[in-house]
Formats: sequence, structure tokens, C-alpha cells
Amino acid sequence: MGIRDAVRAGLLRFPALLARLGLVDREKGTEAFDLAVPVMATGGLRILLRITDFLMVGLAVGDTAIAALEFGFQYYFVGFGLSLALSSGTISVVSRLQGSGEPARADLAVKQSLWLSLAVSLPLTALAWAYAGPLLDVLTDDPRTIGLGAAYLQIVMLSLAFRFWSMIAARALAGSADTRTPMYVRLLTLPTNIVLNAIFIFGLGPAPRLGVVGAAWGMAAANTLAAVVFFALLVSGRYAVRLPLRGPHLDLPLCREIVRVGLPLAGMRLLQTFGRFPFLFLLGVLGIPVVAAYAIGRRVMLLALMPAWGYATAASTLVGQSVGAGEDDDATAYGWQTMRIALVTQLLFGAVLVGLARPIALSFGTAYPDLAVQFIRVFGVVVAGFSVSRTMRGSLRGAGDTRWPLYGTFAGSYLVRLPVAALALPTGYVVSVAGLSVAPGLNWGLPAVFVALIADFYLKAAVNTARFWTGKWQGIARRADVGASADD
Repeated sequence: MGIRDAVRAGLLRFPALLARLGLVDREKGTEAFDLAVPVMATGGLRILLRITDFLMVGLAVGDTAIAALEFGFQYYFVGFGLSLALSSGTISVVSRLQGSGEPARADLAVKQSLWLSLAVSLPLTALAWAYAGPLLDVLTDDPRTIGLGAAYLQIVMLSLAFRFWSMIAARALAGSADTRTPMYVRLLTLPTNIVLNAIFIFGLGPAPRLGVVGAAWGMAAANTLAAVVFFALLVSGRYAVRLPLRGPHLDLPLCREIVRVGLPLAGMRLLQTFGRFPFLFLLGVLGIPVVAAYAIGRRVMLLALMPAWGYATAASTLVGQSVGAGEDDDATAYGWQTMRIALVTQLLFGAVLVGLARPIALSFGTAYPDLAVQFIRVFGVVVAGFSVSRTMRGSLRGAGDTRWPLYGTFAGSYLVRLPVAALALPTGYVVSVAGLSVAPGLNWGLPAVFVALIADFYLKAAVNTARFWTGKWQGIARRADVGASADD
């Protein structure tokens, strides 16, 4: 037995143990875990990279730089969120076509996703380059934070198109039950990103000391490298899906289905992202140290939240392939079993990080470690809600049912998080909303912010779980148009 097989066998003891405890079905839990682990590893590396960004700039520049990265990254996340939505349409369509025995159309779906990604990413890059300063000015009136955040945003957005393609390629492979190849690509590119960040942020060797701008250049270079590697892999024809350079370039039924699945998810991502802007503004009113502490807490707890990304991808693949093969009962069972193993995994991760909250917060060099510890612990309470919400959303996505996660996101972000968080503002503080001036604050401070975060995530979990429980997603999957086009 080789080292890789030995490691895999060791890891698979985890779902076997859970099965013996009666927590999961062994066969389905093992399948979900086996698919999820490479995505978890990839996601964990990506989160470690983002944590390293914040840690390095915090040590090099301070809390203002951490806040600048958080503000700038939120605008980048508009494009990143859209890439996740589009690639979710890709994994849904590819997994169903693979399940129904149509690999050639699955390959064509990858090409449609590439053209759609360019149509979305290039205008966003131009917009960010031209208006980075005014965009940051919306969130804070601190000139140093605006300058640092705008410079970061302009540079990272240059690599947005490459990031789009990497996400599409990774999700297309995952839709064909290959989650290991994307992991291997990330094992190459993410360490490269960390090394480049260290060189550019701190000015190691002959490189100039660039601080926040150095983090941006490191990220842009790594995004470009990942895209080039994925392109080479998919045009080689050696993997479960490929990018056909010849043959038809446009298939409207496939484009419509990718957009149909991705559009609600795009709306959900935009709602999440745009909901963060006023939330960050509210935190900014409470002080730049609060923004920095929130950024540290969120980045740290993303490590605990990361398993849900892997299990959500596994759920999309297993549910989508079962639906494509006409096995609705198996699709339902995979959804519930994946949610159960995801919840156990994520609670274990969360407990460890909450226990280590203080030494982790101190490592960022922040002048306000107590604030960061509070946010880390609050995100620890969020872990279960996030796990259920994300995994159930993955199951719905596999069947092409993406509207209800959109509804849950709207309710959580705009009907719960923002109104409750606004109570943290000082009494009498005036906020202008759509031309109206309101003073929503009751001077409740951070407790209102913490309650808003917790309630948001658990409401989304309830909505996604309830939708999956109804079974109505099965009918949506059957009505989807992913079969052969009229020209075939």
C-alpha cells in the first residue's frame, strides 16, 4: 500500500467511527467524506492563505492595514461570489449530465461556463480599476484605510478572470466526482501565494517592502498560475471532463440551464456581499479596531467553517448524479447523510479553534486582542448553523434548486442581521438610507452585533433544511433542460 492509499485509509476511519456510533450511514457517509476531503484540504489551504495575508499585513503595518484588507476584499468578493455562483451552475449541470451518461455535453457545458465567466469578470475588473477609491470611500472616512484598500482592490481585480476560470474548472471536475485534481493544483499554487506574499509584504531579498500592495500582487500571481494549470489539464483530454477547443462554441440550452441554476446563487452571493457593506459600515462607526477584530475573527473561524464547503460540493455531486440517474431516494439519502457528517466534522473543528482563540488572536499583532477573541468565540457559536446551511444548499444546488437559498440569504442578511446590528449604534446617530434619515441605534454596542451574526446564520440553515425536507427540489431537477440540443 502506497503512502497516499495509507493516508486515505486512515482518514476513512472517521466516517466508519461515526457509523459505529449510529450518527451516519457508513456507505453514504464514506462516499460524502471521500469526496469532501480534497475540497476541505483545498479550502483549508485557501483560508490559511487569507489568514496569512491578514497576519502578515497586521505585523507589517498594523490594525489599519487589516481593516483596509477587509474593506478591499469585500469588493473583490463581489466578483469572487459571482464566480462561485457561475461555477455552481457548472457543477449542477455537469454532475447531472455525467449521471445521465452524456459526457460530451458535460464537456460542452464547461466551455459555455468559460464564455459566461469572461462576460462577467472583465467589466468588473475595469470598473474596480477606475473607481477603487470612491468605492472604499463608501465604507470609511479614514484616508489611510481608503488609500491602502483601494490599491489592494485594483491589483487583485486584475486576476478576477483567471479566478473565475479556476473555479469553473475545479467545480466541473468535482461534478464528475474528481475532487482530488483541484486539490493537487491548489497544493501547488497556494504555497506559491504565501511565499510571494512574504516576499512582497516584508520586502525580503531584493524585493521592495510593499505592505498591503504586496499581498495583492501575491494573490494576483497565484490566481493566474492556477488558471494556467487548470487550462492545461482540461485541454489535455486526460480527465473526467475536458475543455474542447474545437467543435461547437455556443449551446443556448446549456447556457440557459447554467444561468438558471447560477442566477439565484448569484443573487444570493450579491445579497450576502452587499449586505456586508452596510454591516462593515456599522462596525466602522464603532471604530476601526472593531473592524480589524471582526476581520481577524472571521478569517480564523473560516477554518472551522471550511469543512462545510467540502461537504457542500460532495452533496452537489452525489445528489446531482443520483437525480441524473433517476434515483430520487438515493439523492434524498445522500443529502441528509452528508449534512449529518458535515455537522459532526465542523463542530470538532470549531471547538479546537474556540479553545485556542486567545493565542491565535495575539499572533496577528493586533493592539486589541480581547476584541478579536470575542469575535472568534461568537463565530464558534455560528459553526453549526453555517454547516447545516451550506451543506443543505449544496444538496439543493445539485438538483438545480437554487431559489430557496436566495430567499434565506435575503431574510437572514436584510431582515435580521442589519436591523439587529443597527441597534449597536449610539443613540441619535443618523444614517441616511434611500434619501431618508433614520436613527436606529439604541447604543447596545457589540452584543447587538453578536446576536445579529448568530441569528443570520441559523435562519439560513432553517430555510435550506426546510426546503430540502419538502422534496420539491426533485421535480425541479426533472424539469431542467440539460439534454441533447435540437442540433444534435
